[in-house]
Amino acid sequence: MIQAGIIGGTGYTAGELIRLLIHHTKVEINFVFSTSNAGNKISSIHQDLIGSLELSFTDAINSNVDVLFLCLGHGNSKIFLENNTFSDATKIIDLGNDFRLEKEQFFQEKQFVYGLPELQKEAIQNAKYIANPGCFATAIQLALLPLASANLLNDTVHVNAVTGATGAGTSLSATTHFTWRDNNFSHYKPFTHQHLGEINQSVKSLQTDFDTEIVFMPNRGDFSRGIFTTAYTNFEGTLEEAKTLYKTFYKDAKFTFVSDKEIHLKQVVNTNKCLLHLHKHENKLLITSVIDNLLKGASGQAVQNMNLMFGFEETEGIQLKATYF
Repeated sequence: MIQAGIIGGTGYTAGELIRLLIHHTKVEINFVFSTSNAGNKISSIHQDLIGSLELSFTDAINSNVDVLFLCLGHGNSKIFLENNTFSDATKIIDLGNDFRLEKEQFFQEKQFVYGLPELQKEAIQNAKYIANPGCFATAIQLALLPLASANLLNDTVHVNAVTGATGAGTSLSATTHFTWRDNNFSHYKPFTHQHLGEINQSVKSLQTDFDTEIVFMPNRGDFSRGIFTTAYTNFEGTLEEAKTLYKTFYKDAKFTFVSDKEIHLKQVVNTNKCLLHLHKHENKLLITSVIDNLLKGASGQAVQNMNLMFGFEETEGIQLKATYF
C-alpha cells in the first residue's frame, strides 16, 4: 500500500482525486494539505464524502510519502517545491501547468515528463516526476496525434472546443456565477489559449516538420463538466483510411476509443474515457473528441499516470461508469 499526499485540497481536481484514491486498492491517503482549512473535515468541503472519509485537512506535510499530487493554481507548483522538500523516493504529479513545456521540465534537478499516456507511456512508467496535461490539451491532442504520427497534418487545423463550468475552478469570477453561466454561451482567450503550447509541442514530437497553425477557439458552455471538441483539417485519404489510422494508433490505449457512431458528452462524463469520431466531407476530415475535463482532463489522468509509475494496472481505481441519464 503506497502513501499519497495531496497539496491544495479544496478545489475540483483535488475533490475528484480524493474520490478516486479512497477506492484505489493500492493507495492510502496520508494527508491533504490546505492552510485555509487546516483542522476541518475534508467532507466539510467535499460534502459528498460524508460517511466515506473521516480525514481532516492539515497544514503539516509528510515529506516521505510515496506519491505527491500538486493540485495548486497555475504557477504555484514551482513556488511550493521551492519552499518544501521531499524524499528522493517521492514521486510527484503536478496537475498545474508549471512543467508541461520542454523548457520548463527541468527544475531543481527534477526532470518532469509530460504525462499523456497515449503519447509516451514508456517514459511515464520510468518517470519520477510528471506534468499532467491540461484538459483542453488532452482532448485536442488525442484528436490530432494519429494524423501527426503519419505526417498528415499539412494544412491549418481548426479547433472549436466547449468546456463546462468546472473548467474555471472554484474561485468566483464574473463569468462563473450561475446567473451568468446558465442559459449562456461565450468564447474566451480566442487564438491564444495557454494549452496551445503543449498541443504544438506534442504534435511536433511526432511530426517534426509541422509548421502550420492550430487555430483554437475555446468556449464556455452552460453545463457543469465535460469538453466537446471538434477539429478539422484537409485530408486526402478516405474515411476508412482515417479510421484505420486512428484505431491502429489507439489499439493499446486503455481509455481512448474510436466510435463509428456520432458521440456526445454523456458518454464520457464521470469516466476517464476519451471518445473520438471521424467524419469526412469532401477534402476535410472532422474529428470529434469528448472527455470529462475533471477526470481524463485532470485527476483521472493523474491516477492513470500514478498507476503507470508504480507498475499498477493502468485502469486500477479509476471510475469507468458514466452517469448517462
